[in-house]
Formats: sequence, structure tokens, C-alpha cells
Amino acid sequence: MPDSNAEKHSPSAPHNADQIIARVRGSMERSLAASSRLLKSREFANEAEEDEYLNRVMVDNEGPPPSTPLEEAQELIWDAWEESSSEKKVALARKALDLSPDCADAYVLLAEETARDLREARALYQKGVEAGERALGEKMFAERAGDFWGLIETRPYMRARAGLAACLYHLGRIDEVIAHYEDMLRLNLEDNQGIRIVLLNCYMEKSDIQAARELLGRYEEDISTPFAYSRALCEFALNGPSKAANQALLRAFGANLHVPRYLLMMTEPSSDNAPPTYRPGSTIEAESYFQYGAKAWGHVPGSLKWLKDMHGRLSFGR
Repeated sequence: MPDSNAEKHSPSAPHNADQIIARVRGSMERSLAASSRLLKSREFANEAEEDEYLNRVMVDNEGPPPSTPLEEAQELIWDAWEESSSEKKVALARKALDLSPDCADAYVLLAEETARDLREARALYQKGVEAGERALGEKMFAERAGDFWGLIETRPYMRARAGLAACLYHLGRIDEVIAHYEDMLRLNLEDNQGIRIVLLNCYMEKSDIQAARELLGRYEEDISTPFAYSRALCEFALNGPSKAANQALLRAFGANLHVPRYLLMMTEPSSDNAPPTYRPGSTIEAESYFQYGAKAWGHVPGSLKWLKDMHGRLSFGR
């Protein structure tokens, strides 16, 4: 993660990849929302009839238009995601809030595009979280906890909460960050947002090794670079340079051998903001891990020396 500084927060210009991802995401969510409105507008005898109807009308681009102020506001946000101009995005977000103050994504967009520092961003994300809570209602939180991301209407709230937690992290309020991330995983067990990766490093920063181990166990099938290195770090924190820790680190090397060069400051990151997409095993993936994993390694005594020794052995074939 970039260096924490409550007085410095200037939204950077989006990468081309950011713009493409936003457009694809908007197109998908717009289609899912239309599908949801279609299904709510009719009753079906069985699932096959529902699927047949939905396939037919979506191919023909039919479907009911937005029917509530919030739905109309969300359509404006999807329009904003397709814009390359920050001014146009902001204008659409403000128009969305004029239609519905419960449009959480409008606050997310304003936080990304207008906040001058972390405190302004935090305040906007907080408003987004509150808007999402109003829009969803207590019943949704009670009945759909566990599969939140599967519901299109919950995603603006989850985006706002992720943004709020990120701001709190940079402001040094890590206990609040952990509370947010733990609850977000409770709401969305599949963790489509990748919350577990940042939460794991928060645990390591707090030296809460037991919580880290439990989280690793919940997602034991995750073999991604972030989890591979954090799993190795956790093993080292528990037992030092044991056989299990060494084997875990060797597996992490296999996932991405560029990571040690960043953690050991042998290579400087090219940017504070890694692109949102990257190839597994690439230097960009290594930079991304460094941004939110470096502090965790710094909090485990001896871990960087161990990493350096193991990396040296591998480099010299020992």
C-alpha cells in the first residue's frame, strides 16, 4: 500500500486498463440489474420457464426500464464509468445524488475523483456506506449475509465499505480496518473483492498470528502469490526458519520470484499505484503485493533476513 499520509490524497488519472474494467463492469451490472427487474415483473411455473423467458427478452434487448429514483441514479453511475473525463464523471455522480441520496456508488465515485486528502475521501466513503445501508435495509443484511456479492444491489455498498476501510488503513486506524474487513467477509464468504488478502496482512501487522492462521485455513485452496507469501510469513512467525516455513517460502518463490527483490528493496517499485490487472508471476504482481505486504514482513522480527538467506540460496543454487 502507498505510504499513509492523512494530508495527501489526490486521485490519480486512471490507467487505460482501469477505464476498460470500469466499462465492462458497468455493462455487466447494467445487464444483471435489467435481468433482476425482469424476473421481479413476472411469475414463472418453474426454473426452465424463467430461463427461457430471460434468454429471449435479453437477446431482444427488452426489459423494464428503471422504475425507482435509486435505479435511475445507478444508471447514471454506470454511464459515468464509461466516461474518460473526470468532470463528466463528477457531474453524473452529483446528478445521481440529486435523484437519490441513497446511491452509494455516487459517493464512491466522488471519493475517487474529488477528495483532496484521505479525510475527505473517508467522509465520502462513510456517506456511501450509510447510503447503502439505507438502500438495502436491515432485512437484507439479516437474510442474505454470506452471499452478498451475488446480489447486484449490494455491490455499491460493498464498494463503499472497501473504500472506507482502505482510507482507515492509511490513517493508521487498523483495528477499525480489521473490523470492517471481517464483517465484509461474513457478508460475502466467496470474497469476490479480495478482502482476505489485505485482512491477512493486517493480522500480521498486529502480530495476531492465530487469526492469520484461521484465515489461511478458511481459504486454504488459494494458491495466489499474496497468500503464498503471507502463508510462508505466518509459518516463520510461528516456528522460525523451520522445514514447513522453508517449504512454504519455496512454494511462494514458485508463484512469483520477483517479490523478494521488492521486499528486500533490491528493486524500487515503479509506481505507488499498481495497475488493476496483471499476469501471475509478473513484476507488476510483485509490486502490487509489496504495496500491502511490506509492512507485515517488517513486523515479524527476522523475517526479512530469512527471506534474504533463502533467496540467496536459490539464486546461487545452494
